[in-house]
Amino acid sequence: QVQLVESGGGLVQPGGSLRLSCVASGIAFGFYKMNWYRQAPGNQRELVASISVDDVTNYIDSVKGRFTISRDNTKSTVSLQMNSLKPEDTAVYYCNSWAPGFEYWGQGTQVSVSS
Repeated sequence: QVQLVESGGGLVQPGGSLRLSCVASGIAFGFYKMNWYRQAPGNQRELVASISVDDVTNYIDSVKGRFTISRDNTKSTVSLQMNSLKPEDTAVYYCNSWAPGFEYWGQGTQVSVSS
């Protein structure tokens, strides 16, 4: 049974930081590209950051320089360090794993940025 379990969400003031983590089980983690998506109310789900099996990272423009994605294959974990958070970062954040023919999602974790 495949599971992706996110943690680390919460309420933070603008300018603050949060670190999201996603622990995967039931997959050969090192063979999967790992992604963080987010979805704000009324918006489509968008890809925020990704990290390939070779540790190549990509980010949407709005988070470049503020967010950092990383992975630890020994712990089957992908993390998203989020700094200088803005109210527009408020969303449910989802962990996603992808390999050709296989894709899995976590249940999501809420991130709220507000004063």
